[in-house]
Amino acid sequence: MTPSYRLHYAPDNASLVIRLALEEMQQPYETVLIDRRGGALDSPAYRSLNPQGLIPVLETPAGTLFETGAILLWLADRHAALLPMADSPDRGWTLKWLFFLSNTLHADLRMLFYPQKYIGDDLAQQDTLHRHLTARLTTHLSTLERAASDGGIWLAAEDPSILDLYLACLMRWMALYPMSRDRSWFDLADYPRLSAMLHRLEQRPATAAAQTAEGLGSAPFTAPVYANPPEGSAT
Repeated sequence: MTPSYRLHYAPDNASLVIRLALEEMQQPYETVLIDRRGGALDSPAYRSLNPQGLIPVLETPAGTLFETGAILLWLADRHAALLPMADSPDRGWTLKWLFFLSNTLHADLRMLFYPQKYIGDDLAQQDTLHRHLTARLTTHLSTLERAASDGGIWLAAEDPSILDLYLACLMRWMALYPMSRDRSWFDLADYPRLSAMLHRLEQRPATAAAQTAEGLGSAPFTAPVYANPPEGSAT
C-alpha cells in the first residue's frame, strides 16, 4: 500500500507522538529525517512546511499539518480511532484533556527544556524558572493521575487513546531532560495509574516499532534511556 502520509521527524522529538499514533492506527507512512544539528529547522524548505520551524510536520492528502495536538485530533477523526467521535458523550471530556496536554503540560515542558528562548541567558533567572516549572509540572501530573480515575476508556485504560500516547512521551522526556539539571522532582511511583498506563504501552506493537525506528531502549516510558537512533539525533 502506498503511504498516505509523510512524517517529518527527528528521533525522540514530538514527532514520536505522531509515529505512535500512526502505528496504533496501522496507517502506512514514510518518514523524512530532519537534521536538527545541521540547522534544517531554520531552512526555507522546512519553514515553508511549518513557519515556526518546529517538529512535527505531517504531510497528508488534505494538506500539510503541524502542531502535535492538531495532528493527533485530525488523524483520530479521519480514521475513527483512539478518540471518541464528535457525537459521543465522551468527546468533550477527551478534548479538554488533549488540549491540557498540548497547551499546558507540553508548553511548560518546552520552557523547562529551553529556558533561554523564553527569558534569556541569565542563569539565576533560569534557576527560578526551573523551580516554578517543576512545581507546576508536579501539580499537572497529580491532576492527570486524578483524571485517570474517571477517564473511562480514554485515559490510562486498557486500550490506548491519543491522550495516552501523548502523555507517555511527555513523561518520558520529564525523566530525561534537561540533561544538566537534577530530575529527582519526577518520580513515576507517585503516579500509579499513569505508571500502569506506561507499562501497558510498552507491550504494544506500536511502541516496539517506535523503539526500533528511534532507538528508544527496552523500557522507553518506565525506565527511559537517551535515544540511540539508527539515523539522526534527538538534539
